Amino acid sequence: VARRLSLRKHPECHGMAGGKAIEHLAQTGNQELLTFRLPMQHYQNCNFSFSGLQNLVYNTIVQKEKEEGIQEGEILSCVKDVAAAVQHAVAVHLIQRTYRAMLFCIKNSILPSKNATLVLSGGVASNQYIRKGLQNLADANDFALLCPPPRLCTDNGVMIAWNGIERLRAGLGVLCCADGIRYEPR
Repeated sequence: VARRLSLRKHPECHGMAGGKAIEHLAQTGNQELLTFRLPMQHYQNCNFSFSGLQNLVYNTIVQKEKEEGIQEGEILSCVKDVAAAVQHAVAVHLIQRTYRAMLFCIKNSILPSKNATLVLSGGVASNQYIRKGLQNLADANDFALLCPPPRLCTDNGVMIAWNGIERLRAGLGVLCCADGIRYEPR
C-alpha cells in the first residue's frame, strides 16, 4: 500500500520503510473517512489474509486519483486518511483472528490455564497501533504480551537471529554439529 501511495515521495516520509510511513501518516489521518471491509469475515477460522484488503485499498486509491484528477505516483490529498483506514483494518483483522486463535487454544487446553502468553514479532510488531490493540486483547483475556524491542522488529533476518539466540540460550533445537553443512548467502 505504501508503494502504491508513493509514500517515498511524501515530504514527511522520506527515507522511511513502507510500514513506518503508513504508521506515521495514520497518526494524523481520520480512519473513519474511509472504511475498508475486513478480509475473510465469512471464514470462521484463524487464518490471516490481506489480499482482499489490498485489492479494496488499491481500487479506492484508483478511485481517489480519478476524483482528484491526479496520476498514479502523485500524492493524494487524503493520503493520511487512507493510511489510517488501512492501518485500522489491518489491526482489527489481526486482533479478530488472534482472538479466535486464543479461544481455540483455551477451549482445546493447548495453553496453560495460567500465565498464557501471546507473542508478537516480525515487522508488524514495530507498529505501535497494532501492538497497542493486541496488548488490549491480551489484557482483556489475561494473557501476557511478549514483543521484542521495536529495533529488532524491522527485518526478518534479525527476527530469525533473535529466535536463534533465544533457542540457543534455552538449549532448544540448536544444531550441535555443523559438519557437512554448506552456508551460502541467498
